[in-house]
Amino acid sequence: MNRNWQTVLNRARQDGGPMTTLSRSALSVGALAAAVLLLEGVLLRLLAVAQFYHFAFLVVSLALLGFGASGTLLSISPRLRALPLDRLLAAVGLLFPASVLASYVIVNFLPFDSYRIAAEPRQIVYFALYYLGLTLPFMVGGLGIGAALATRSLPGNVIYAANLLGSAAGALLALVTLNLAGVPGGLLAAAGLGLVPAWWGRRRWLVVVLASAVLALFTCTGVLNGQGQAPMAVTVSPYKGLAQALRYPGAQNLFAGWNAIARIDVVGDAGVRQLPGLSYAYAGEPPPQLGLAVDAADLQPITLVPPEQFLAAAYLPEAIAFALRPQAAVLVLEPGGGLGVLQSLAGDAAQVTAVVENGLEREAVARVAGSRDIYADARVQLALETARVFMQRAPRSYDLVAFPLTDSHQPVTNGAYSLAETYGLTVEAFADALGLLEPDGILVASRWLQMPPSESIRMLATLAEALEKRGIAQPKQVLVALRGIQTMTVLAQPDGWNADELARVRAFAGDRKLDLVWAPDIRAEETNRYNRLSESLYYQAARDLFSEADRQAFYASYPFDITPATDNRPFFYHFFKWGQTSQVLATLGRTWQPFGGSGYFLLIALLALAVVLSVLLIVVPLVLPGRSHIENGVGLLVPRTRIILYFGLLGLAFLLVEIPLIQRWILVVGHPTHAFAAVVVVLLVGSSLGSLLARAPWLPRRAAFALLVLFALATPFITAVLTRTTLGWPVAARVVLAALSLAPLAFLMGLPFPLGLAWIERLGPTLVPWAWAINGCASVIAGVLAALLSLSFGFTAVLVGGAACYGMAWLVLFGGRGGMSRSGEIIAVPPQ
Repeated sequence: MNRNWQTVLNRARQDGGPMTTLSRSALSVGALAAAVLLLEGVLLRLLAVAQFYHFAFLVVSLALLGFGASGTLLSISPRLRALPLDRLLAAVGLLFPASVLASYVIVNFLPFDSYRIAAEPRQIVYFALYYLGLTLPFMVGGLGIGAALATRSLPGNVIYAANLLGSAAGALLALVTLNLAGVPGGLLAAAGLGLVPAWWGRRRWLVVVLASAVLALFTCTGVLNGQGQAPMAVTVSPYKGLAQALRYPGAQNLFAGWNAIARIDVVGDAGVRQLPGLSYAYAGEPPPQLGLAVDAADLQPITLVPPEQFLAAAYLPEAIAFALRPQAAVLVLEPGGGLGVLQSLAGDAAQVTAVVENGLEREAVARVAGSRDIYADARVQLALETARVFMQRAPRSYDLVAFPLTDSHQPVTNGAYSLAETYGLTVEAFADALGLLEPDGILVASRWLQMPPSESIRMLATLAEALEKRGIAQPKQVLVALRGIQTMTVLAQPDGWNADELARVRAFAGDRKLDLVWAPDIRAEETNRYNRLSESLYYQAARDLFSEADRQAFYASYPFDITPATDNRPFFYHFFKWGQTSQVLATLGRTWQPFGGSGYFLLIALLALAVVLSVLLIVVPLVLPGRSHIENGVGLLVPRTRIILYFGLLGLAFLLVEIPLIQRWILVVGHPTHAFAAVVVVLLVGSSLGSLLARAPWLPRRAAFALLVLFALATPFITAVLTRTTLGWPVAARVVLAALSLAPLAFLMGLPFPLGLAWIERLGPTLVPWAWAINGCASVIAGVLAALLSLSFGFTAVLVGGAACYGMAWLVLFGGRGGMSRSGEIIAVPPQ
């Protein structure tokens, strides 16, 4: 029997039963890891509602620096390390729920406004406090896990496996609790899980009292239902649409609900008047509307009028498609509050198929619209799944495929949605939609106008490349584009336009005072006639797009990034180019750039902050007086830089693999929350098994680590092929096959950290928490770095970067003197 295991068994028997010490410690670590991961998933949803999606992602990534801080604290505190593990874990168990509550209070009541970071210096102070509040529970949880890893009486690979397995359970619990009880219920579950280690302490009565107090506090303050105006309800940024709508005199919240995908609110009597692209030639009254908010964002309209009375529909730019194809079978993708469905029926569609991803949106419309529920019309068939999945297995083809405009207008320099993955507006998405058209069928899509032209021109470019993907050699011959005051609408007919159809398009544009932007036979003088600009910018951009011999040269010369979004780089709302830097810096704080240059500079600022804080946390144990034990413990066997490199590279590698996989799996499972749970569970369960077997005598460590590098390199290409092949399969089959494809990689990803622990454990007990700090700090840097690299180069490049980090870590561990031999011994460095 392995000597380490024999020692553990002997000590466990002395403590009162076989494996008692190990099992309690492993259970405590697993519970803490589950609580931390559950909290992370819940905070992502909380901050997506309270602030903005990409800001939530980055702040939570940064908050994980608490793990690094916990390792540093253990390294520099002999008293903490001297505490018996059971006592320390019990203390952590009591502190964790308190830290969760404190974090929630800070997030809700601190007057931090992410929209004003670039314009209001005090927001930086608020952000620092906001960040510290979010970091607190991660630091507390990290203390317990790090202390258990540093205990030499327990096998580090088993404790690390318990950490990984608990984290996987936490990811699943996040999905379950968010569905059942929303963000508030998830917070409560995380606090309760964190109490588990305290149960093994001497004051169980205190655990019961604290659990009861937390439950009572959350219940009394209204946090359990997550609705209404209770003191502990989620505070929403004043710049989000829901917050603004509720300020309207007489506005009332008619519906509010959570699930794992989103928070849905419906507001009535809030003055909602949303008919994107409506011609100013329309002289009638707007119909009555309610407002539907997803994650408290700008409102989508729920229009309370029957189709036959929706007179404004004929003056919306998409009406030309219905006029050209009367009695059409129409596919409407993600219509939200249902305006696109109502337009279709008002345009004399014979049958409408509406694809809605979030069933809670459908429930909200049914609850508030009553007899005006457009989805209940006999001519409407509803499909509750993502648009991309439906298009892969659609039972028929359609005369019209519509991409309605449901999101709100955002300035091109805003950056609030720069990091949002939009798989419904990629080249592959439009290509799938074009493939569902009947002969002479039409695809119609609308986007907001920006200055300079950006969002609308990117859509035109994306459609052009999708048509080429479908075999259309001259996309400019099958595209037509119109613009009004607010929007541009593009029509694509892969079989080409005849003269009569083009004449009807021109007549429609003239009657509705819409400007022609593009047509196969367009003339410059017929553009920019009604909604006049100083120059015909939209036509000029379209002309240059189609006339440039090398389209890539046009993209490169354009002032904004308008290259088409793809499944590998699905950031439709990211327009930043480095050439904008001087202009952004010159106007920072003086123009409406809430996230400073399309959000990109916020990423850079957060990366710089993560690097500075990480360096401090790593260096502090080396420079504090009386902490030279780390240097003496390493001696000449393993230089400190080698330890920093190894565990730093592991932290970078794991996240550079995990994060793009989560983003790619959004397409597979339908939503970031589901993708987060699925990828984390697969990777962590597999890694926990790898960790358990990391010290098995039969395992070829060097070869297995090298195999990890090869699998990591192959993963982006395997994932891309599997996604396209299985996208139309039932969700369970897709997830199972994707999980099986990731299983070997997941197993191998569990090996490097316990191998590193075995490498340094014999040198000194203080090295393990220091390594934990290095790994945690590098993981935080990787979280922000992955976002930057994904925006600029795509997911494949990030995954290849993760594989490269694993390759360099292999060289550090097995690369000669100071590294690990085949037998697991350290190859000593000879005295100088």
